[in-house]
Amino acid sequence: MLTKPRWLLHLEGASILALTLVLYRAGHFHWWLFALLLLTPDLFMLGYVANPKIGSAAYNLVHTSAAPILLLGVAVVAPLPALDPYALIWLAHIGMDRMLGFGLKYPTRFRDTHLQHV
Repeated sequence: MLTKPRWLLHLEGASILALTLVLYRAGHFHWWLFALLLLTPDLFMLGYVANPKIGSAAYNLVHTSAAPILLLGVAVVAPLPALDPYALIWLAHIGMDRMLGFGLKYPTRFRDTHLQHV
């Protein structure tokens, strides 16, 4: 398994999802908010209506972990604990996507992702 990057990426995604669920529960945040917002990042795929280049840029913007990790860092350092659930939900979505095999998009077509090249 250690020589199969695709499976490692799936495992990494599942681990991120599991960790965010544990932290979300530990924070005693509202599960209705989690359910309401979990799929929100997928709205950015509407950029594909314009064209694949805009679509992939919009999709990738919200499907990389840098922004939600930064948001979580700001929430902890500021401190702004009200931001915690949003950062965790966002990270959970990314983890879920990677676990299911959905990757970052290339500007060619929607199904052309970084996981197809691993």
